[in-house]
Amino acid sequence: MSSSDNDDVLVLGPHTLRSRLIVGTGKYPDFETMARAHEASGADCVTVAVRRVDFSAGETLLDHIDRERITLLPNTAGCYDKETALRTARLAREMLDTSLLKLEVIADERTLLPDPIATLEATEVLVAEGFTVLAYTSDDPVVARRLEAAGAASVMPLGSAIGSGLGVLNPHNIRLIKEELSVPVIVDAGVGTASDVAIAFELGVDGVLLNTAIALADDPVRMARAMRLGAAAGRDAFLAGRIPKRPFASPSSPREGKIGV
Repeated sequence: MSSSDNDDVLVLGPHTLRSRLIVGTGKYPDFETMARAHEASGADCVTVAVRRVDFSAGETLLDHIDRERITLLPNTAGCYDKETALRTARLAREMLDTSLLKLEVIADERTLLPDPIATLEATEVLVAEGFTVLAYTSDDPVVARRLEAAGAASVMPLGSAIGSGLGVLNPHNIRLIKEELSVPVIVDAGVGTASDVAIAFELGVDGVLLNTAIALADDPVRMARAMRLGAAAGRDAFLAGRIPKRPFASPSSPREGKIGV
């Protein structure tokens, strides 16, 4: 079932989320700020970069996440080839006891853009192994269709480069991807502020995932709250149906007759 079938929840394979906003766990100044920002965002799903968490430490970010309320979404951030991503995914399933996974295979360190070929190949393998794969990818509609055909439970086109804060640079392609896919489409990466979240939802996407824009804001908790409001506004605007854009003016009042008659 696509999440668009139900306005109140986001359905990702066997998982149902109340919030369409997914947030991260990295780059915060401390765990307390992270936890407060999570609460302010309203998110009930957060990402965890398995390769960047020292699970042997006495205290980890997992100690500050309410597992009764929040769904963990492990990701393969930091993987630059298919085999490393596959190993990380399997490790995440064992350590966190979940088959939900954000698959991320990066092409190079300079751009941090996704490797579409390796991502597609890894998706096929992981789906066959029973993972619920959320595939991070470029904003190419053709690649998005291939990922859906490979069994991805969600396709996650980037808004712009990871951590760039540039927002949604190619709204046309994002809209095309949403129109062509039946699985949920989640914009991932590039969000800088609340208006970027609103714009993404106004395009009709099913969800938005972000981290840096909250974690590195001057006031992460306040920014998290702004993101929550931006998501609600953008989703409502999309469902309400905007007026068409016109090349000329259109009067607000009727030219003839009386108002209300």
